Amino acid sequence: MAEILLTADKTLMSDYHSNEFLGFGTCAPPNFIPDWLFSYLFFPSLKTDKFGAPQTAPYGLRKTEAQLLKEGFKVATVSPQHLKENLKDAKVLGIHVMDPFGLGPASSTLAALFKKKPFLAKYFEQLMLDPEIKKAKSNGLKVIVGGPGAWQFHYREKALKDFGIDCIVEGEAEKVISKLVRTALNGEDLPSYYEVGVGEIPKLDEIPDIVKPSVNGLIEIGRGCCRGCQFCNVTLRPLRWYPMEKIERELDVNLKSGRVKGACIHAEDVMLYGSNSTTPNPEKLLELHKKIVSRCESISWSHCSLAAVASNPKLFHDLSEIILQKQSWWGVEIGIETGSSEVAKKIMPTKAHPFKADEWHDVVVEGMGLMHDHNLVPAGTLIVGLPDETEDDIIRTQELMDDLKGMRSLIVPLFFVPLGRLTDEDWFKDTKMNKQHRELMIQCAEHDFKWVDNLIDWTFKGKWYNKLMREFYRGFASIARYKVKQIE
Repeated sequence: MAEILLTADKTLMSDYHSNEFLGFGTCAPPNFIPDWLFSYLFFPSLKTDKFGAPQTAPYGLRKTEAQLLKEGFKVATVSPQHLKENLKDAKVLGIHVMDPFGLGPASSTLAALFKKKPFLAKYFEQLMLDPEIKKAKSNGLKVIVGGPGAWQFHYREKALKDFGIDCIVEGEAEKVISKLVRTALNGEDLPSYYEVGVGEIPKLDEIPDIVKPSVNGLIEIGRGCCRGCQFCNVTLRPLRWYPMEKIERELDVNLKSGRVKGACIHAEDVMLYGSNSTTPNPEKLLELHKKIVSRCESISWSHCSLAAVASNPKLFHDLSEIILQKQSWWGVEIGIETGSSEVAKKIMPTKAHPFKADEWHDVVVEGMGLMHDHNLVPAGTLIVGLPDETEDDIIRTQELMDDLKGMRSLIVPLFFVPLGRLTDEDWFKDTKMNKQHRELMIQCAEHDFKWVDNLIDWTFKGKWYNKLMREFYRGFASIARYKVKQIE
């Protein structure tokens, strides 16, 4: 049996019906849909083998798994529902977190609207209070927690004691995880909080390839971001693009497993793959997409910037032609954040590059228009309650929303969370909302409700349960819209 176990809570151990968009459902609190049905609709559990190993797992877990295997440890990734039979021989339990306390922008916004703890926080707590973990702790088990959501423990320090956590790791952990695991295996004291230093951030050749398949075929094509937005943690890390050979090796792992048939390529801005500036590199991008599409049944993007799309319409058209050979649409997450050029100049001046921040409104409209015309469906975010935001800034964002009415998309307003270079700012709470904030949120809810049928039909086209699923998703969209209108 493995001496090191890796796992994550139920909301992360899912393929979201093979659609990353549905993963946003984990940010919602319990509602009129029974919990068992809601979890099936938005985050059904992954299938496992007889030992409790999931057929696929979150990419971050797979990276940690690969690093530990590379250094000779006996490690296994298991489903949270199968901890009991695996913990008996384990000495270290590693837990991957994305949004453990629901403090992220999407979950904190929905929690404020519904006045309840979101599912992702509920199931993280359920995992950490599992009596089997408590029993193993009494026998010497060490618990190490890491992942993109590790920052939240700065605001929940008491949770380390309450949940029996020995060490929190924040940052890219490839160069430090083995050191921490060895410390735990030797019975030595672990640091309660380990923040990866600048000198410990891995170079490209220090990042291992995954060795087992990832959820929905997600593979990184790069890390870091050159945009420099003040509200984002990712811009604090150096930009590194994976060479094509490395990407293909991870693609091989996923496809040869027989569990994955498509690819979700992950970067903070897929359109800038291989570029050292804020303008796309056509040669690199076309090569990347031709190779992946030639081998996969489908492709999606994790994130891209509207400015990069708008800067080269011909390239975007060519990429869409490659992608749409095998599918009718694809999805991506984008950051709109504001419609105000004044706000854009203050906190995200290079987000519009190669255009000027003054042109941000037009950049968004141009980029979203190109996406609509080429069947790329964006899930866009707006930030509500940015520091020093004025009434005029909110009105500019409302005007932008008016110009986006005819463009197929989901646009989600999120309360400001102090991240990146804005960690000293105050959190935005629903109690601070004014009339313009409420009007903007209702505007977004109406926009999304307009497009929800179309998006559900595209998502479940050809599935026998299309009509049934649509009614449940519509129901949730309706109640969300109602909650927004109830804000006083």
